[in-house]
Amino acid sequence: MIYPLFEEVKLKSKGVDFVPVAMEIFADTETPVSVFQRFNDTNSYCFLLDSVEGGEKWARYSFIGKDPLLTIRTKDNQATLQYRNGRVEKIEGNPYKVVETIMQRYRGAKVEGIPRLSGGLVGFFGYDLIRSVEKLPTPPEDDLNLPTCHFMIVDEIIAFDHLKQKLLLVINMPTEGNLQLNYDNTIERLNSLERTIRNSRSYQPYIDKKNTPANTPDISSNMDKNYFSKIVEKAKEYIVNGDIFQVVLSQRFSMPFMNKVLDVYRYLRVSNPSPYMYFLKFDDYSIVGASPEMLVRCEDGLVETCPIAGTRKRGKTASEDLEIEKDLINDSKELAEHVMLVDLGRNDLGKISKFGTVKVTEYMKVLHYSQVMHIASTVCGELREGLTVFDALQAVFPAGTLSGAPKIRAMEIIDELEPTKRGIYGGAIGFLSFDGNLECCITIRTILFKDGMAYIQAGAGIVADSIPAKEYEETENKAGALIRALKEAGDIR
Repeated sequence: MIYPLFEEVKLKSKGVDFVPVAMEIFADTETPVSVFQRFNDTNSYCFLLDSVEGGEKWARYSFIGKDPLLTIRTKDNQATLQYRNGRVEKIEGNPYKVVETIMQRYRGAKVEGIPRLSGGLVGFFGYDLIRSVEKLPTPPEDDLNLPTCHFMIVDEIIAFDHLKQKLLLVINMPTEGNLQLNYDNTIERLNSLERTIRNSRSYQPYIDKKNTPANTPDISSNMDKNYFSKIVEKAKEYIVNGDIFQVVLSQRFSMPFMNKVLDVYRYLRVSNPSPYMYFLKFDDYSIVGASPEMLVRCEDGLVETCPIAGTRKRGKTASEDLEIEKDLINDSKELAEHVMLVDLGRNDLGKISKFGTVKVTEYMKVLHYSQVMHIASTVCGELREGLTVFDALQAVFPAGTLSGAPKIRAMEIIDELEPTKRGIYGGAIGFLSFDGNLECCITIRTILFKDGMAYIQAGAGIVADSIPAKEYEETENKAGALIRALKEAGDIR
């Protein structure tokens, strides 16, 4: 079935640049991974976005994208646009404004029955994007030399409908020119995409024992335990002196990795299902993650953010979990940190919300994931007239749960104490659809694959009574599921 029909497309085409047209096909023998694999090996840029609700139930849609209309790669205030036809364009300016201006060229219509990501911008906003709007000290060493931001703008989406066990193939039809001809071409593109999916081989697990070291490589870090303890103590001095209330300090683990990145994603998808799961493949590196934490969602004028603060390692049994949860919810240090970050979230949304609309809709709910449990809250507001989703993103970025409070002073201290630039860690990964809806998660529980290495960064919230050894252990617990995925990926069958 293909919809909408041409008559509806004509009605929807006024005042927009694209109208999404969709084809439904049965997919009861497929999975999102098996469909994504068909494109992963042959595309320099592609992505897979998954979601699990409450750590248990798969959300309705998984999204696959490939062959972008263009890519946007920013470094500091310089943006490079690479178009599908090979044209390259350079733009200077604030990355927020550059991306917002570009997305104004790609306005899409809403069509009933087509999911909220029918096409648009997908990628990441790196932690150091904050430097485009705030004056911070010289950053630490940029040893990985990653873009500040990197995006794909896709006009073609494959949505896996878990409820109906169907694939929804979506192509955004341009409204410029002859509408009937454009519609006919879009139908042909849909038919071609269906043939590609039907005729491509099914996923074959990658097993190559020669690439799996006999002895798993040691995990290294950009700091040792003693260094971490020293920077925790230094941060506590700043807290005692009144500079900050809290700051998040992190370490970055790394190890050689020569197996297939997709198998790491497969392992994480089963072992650590999370509300935000992603595989982003760029031309010279890949990102795989299972983030539990939304940074911001802006849909039809409603803005939400969901601070998570307070962590414990899961127990081995349900009764152990219950005891650990009781301990967590009664830990004065964890509660104080969480309250502080909920207040920060309210203040952030207050900058861009209509007066009197900011409220906490869920407060201190304990969420369980495969390795850890967290305390989470939800804060929402209504976006003020005249503001955009980019204003909403800028108001909350980066998350207080990954920086501290007050946010700017905490980031200055992070620059002073951490030895290397954070890169993707603590930034945001997500999408902005052609019809104007934004959703981003915080880039945590994430692995960066670059130049034969895998990198994992994890942090802990430091307050006045923090114990360095416990904070160090918290970073290890948070990284544990990802390190396990790296070690086990070569044994997937």
